[in-house]
Amino acid sequence: MLSIQSTKPQKCTPNLLPARINHNGPIDNTSQYWKPETDSKGTQHVHFRGRHLHGTVVPLPEKYTGAVLHVTDKQLPQSRSQTRAEGSGDEEEEEGVAEEIKIAEQVGEFEDMVVWGHGGQVDVGQDMFVRGLTEWVGFAESMHVDEEEDSGEKAT
Repeated sequence: MLSIQSTKPQKCTPNLLPARINHNGPIDNTSQYWKPETDSKGTQHVHFRGRHLHGTVVPLPEKYTGAVLHVTDKQLPQSRSQTRAEGSGDEEEEEGVAEEIKIAEQVGEFEDMVVWGHGGQVDVGQDMFVRGLTEWVGFAESMHVDEEEDSGEKAT
């Protein structure tokens, strides 16, 4: 489980690339490898590893904000009530297995992202990342609907 702590995250725009890169970490001179340009029609283009990519800006749904997190090795201190066993039914057994809660620092936030595709702009309706985002949001909203809101909608 994670506990998200936010100080002052930077505004950023994530880029989803159709590539597998075996590197995880900073790059000294990013402009040498990544310099997207926008043409007169507003389409983004870039050549990356010899491939011509086309970028499509995809906004997040209303009321949602994306977060860039850095998971740390720090753990959230736990209170006595958090370590009790749930549903054991045994009053004598007060102490359960403590659940580890790591701290994640929010380093960035975003309202849209750029999805890059080969040979043309990404078809937003068919792209698996975009579909995954919209399907996940719909699923999450259906799981967290209040019963009062749900019954109020059916009554009208």
